[in-house]
Formats: sequence, C-alpha cells, structure tokens
Amino acid sequence: MSFSLGCFSHIIVLSCMLYVCETPSDSVDMSFVPETMCLHRLARMPYLALPTVPHCQVTYIWISPCGKFPKGKTRTLDSEPQSVAGKNSLYTQPQGHGFHSKGFLWITLVPVRMFRDPFTRDPNKLVMCDALDLQGTPAQFHRRSECAKAMEEVKDQKPWFGFEQEFTLMALDQHPFGWRDDPYPTTPGVGEVGLEKIWGRDVSLSHYQACLYAGVKISGITNEGGPAQWEFQIGPCEGIELGDHAWTARYILFRVCEDFGVIPSFHPKLFDHPLWSSDGHMNFSTEAMRSPGGLTRIHAAIERLAQRHMEHVALYGDEHNNRKRMIGGSLSSAFDTFSWRTASRSVSVRIPGHVHSEGRGYLEDRRPPSDCDPYVVCQALVETCLPPPGGHNGEDAIL
Repeated sequence: MSFSLGCFSHIIVLSCMLYVCETPSDSVDMSFVPETMCLHRLARMPYLALPTVPHCQVTYIWISPCGKFPKGKTRTLDSEPQSVAGKNSLYTQPQGHGFHSKGFLWITLVPVRMFRDPFTRDPNKLVMCDALDLQGTPAQFHRRSECAKAMEEVKDQKPWFGFEQEFTLMALDQHPFGWRDDPYPTTPGVGEVGLEKIWGRDVSLSHYQACLYAGVKISGITNEGGPAQWEFQIGPCEGIELGDHAWTARYILFRVCEDFGVIPSFHPKLFDHPLWSSDGHMNFSTEAMRSPGGLTRIHAAIERLAQRHMEHVALYGDEHNNRKRMIGGSLSSAFDTFSWRTASRSVSVRIPGHVHSEGRGYLEDRRPPSDCDPYVVCQALVETCLPPPGGHNGEDAIL
C-alpha cells in the first residue's frame, strides 16, 4: 500500500483485497444476541466523543464483486478533505497489485463522491469509490465507470432518476424480524401504523435521519406489504449521482442495522407468497419529458423500452428470482411480456396519474428487483430511451 495523508488529491493509491465471489455467512453465533450488541453500542459512546482533531477518519465504500453488497474500510487523514478531485487524481495515476494466487482480487479505490459520516460525525467522511483493476481500467464487477460514460454522452438532456429501494429486515436467526411461528402473517398494507401490523420503524427512521445528516438525497420512507418490509426513496438525482447516493444509502442501512441487531435483506423474493416481493423501481425523465408537452416524449421512450424488454430484464437481475417475482396480477407485471399503463401497478412501466394529467413528468420502470445495481439500471434506461450523439431515433443505442 502506498498513499500519503492529506486531502484526496494526494491519495496516490488505496489497494484492497477482496474475494472474487462472496456470499453472506449462513451461520451466526446466536449467543451474540441483539441485547448484548446494544450494550456494546452504549459502551462505545464515550470513545466516539473523544476529540481527534486535526485527524479525520475517512471510510471508503465500494461494491462487492458479486454486485450485491456494499463494502467499506477506514483510514486516517491528517486533515479534513474538502473534495475528491485534484491534480493527482487516481484516474490519471492508477496503480494496482494484481491477482492473488488463492482467488483474491486486488483493486485500487478511486474516490468519486464524499458524504458526512453519520456514525462518527464531523469532520469524518464517507466516500463512495469507483474500482480499478491491475491495468488501471474499471473493474469488471464495478459498473460505475460505464454508467458515468453513458451519462456524460446525454448530459445535455439532463436525465433525472428516482429510486425506490424495498428491503426486508431479518433477525440473526435468518427469520424476518418480529415474525411469529406463522410463516405468513397478515399482510398489513402500505402506510400502516401500529405494532400489531408493522415492525422495524425505529430502524427505518434512524436510517432516514442518518442519510439526511450524511447528505444523501433521500426523499422519503414507507412500510411495504410485509410486516418487516420497508422502502426508502432516493432522488431526484441527475445522471451518475443516483447510483452514488443509492449505494451510499445501502451502506448506511447496513451500518444502522448493526446497531439494532438486525440484517437488511435485498432479496427480491424471500418467500413463495403471491403478494410479497421486494422491488427496486426506477423513475426516469429528461428535461424534455419534464417540460410542457413532455408526455409525448415519455410515450416515445416507452416504445423503445418495449422493443428491448428482455434485454433489460436480463440486465436488471437474476432470472430465477425475477421470474418468481414478476408473476403478473395486481402488483407486478409478467416476466416475458412488456406492458404499460397509466396509474397501474401491474405493468412493466407505469405513467403516474398526475403525470398523465399534467402532460409531463416521468415514467416508472417497475421491472428492476430490489437487489439490482442502480448504475446498471440507469445506464440501460438512457442508452435505450435517449438518442445517441448525432442520432435521431435512438434505435442504434447499445445496452
């Protein structure tokens, strides 16, 4: 490892070792119960209050090779960083250590967006990173660079995104938080209140506050169809910003859940139940769609999406889980068939009722699952819906 303390412009390289393929452990030490964990959180408070100025703790966040989980590691800087850019940017001076003989991968982390740290607070930072491989090119499992390139090509159209992230809170015994022996408790419905109907509000509210403190563009929360199922919304964000904020929000959620002794699951179909699934709906618009008469532009974008339906579904997530999730009916669309409608939840793409009434706004792609990569979804939407540079109809756009 070779790096200098100071602002981000002076960090030459930060190399990290990670498994090429990784999954959460199936075994949890149940003697380490949540009550004990909460005592640990209380015990740490005096230490977190100790002054550390002028030093600053920076936690670097990146995406695991399987593309499903955020990862993080913390380093000390000798002063509070003011930005992630500079003349010695890692984009121009990448260095790496290659592949490990036992299946490990060495990468170089490239700081791309900075947030306040809600866990150790100011002046400490959370930093979302891109990842470079041995040759200094974007790591194959990390899709941010490709998404950023696609956004740069259409930046004049000002693409905006909003992401609806659903998740289920799980206990350490791998059962949904708060559930009794009955495998299918009564479905409470969205927006319910009352402990007999929903569980985990403290977790969701704490995550909400932590994101606001950090500077993440979180726009709301709600409980979902399962009694331990919740959703948070990110956006509106322009271009590459959406993926950065969504992945940072996921990292913050995992950290908040550590404090409450629960685990967030982004699995799109945890249970074989027709009404319970977890989605990652993506709202999308351009400046033209948001302008008067923009509904015609929205219709044109939907026509392009219809032509590449199966390509998008394949990019958005695992086919096995998505086929179980997208079964048609009142809450989801069919996996193999593209559909759209105004103010309907059973379609591939929805035009919200108020968008139809106002004649402008955005479309909602309801096909992405909860464990999708927001970078991949955003890139696919702009490359399908928007004309390429110098093009006229977008038919030559490549996913």
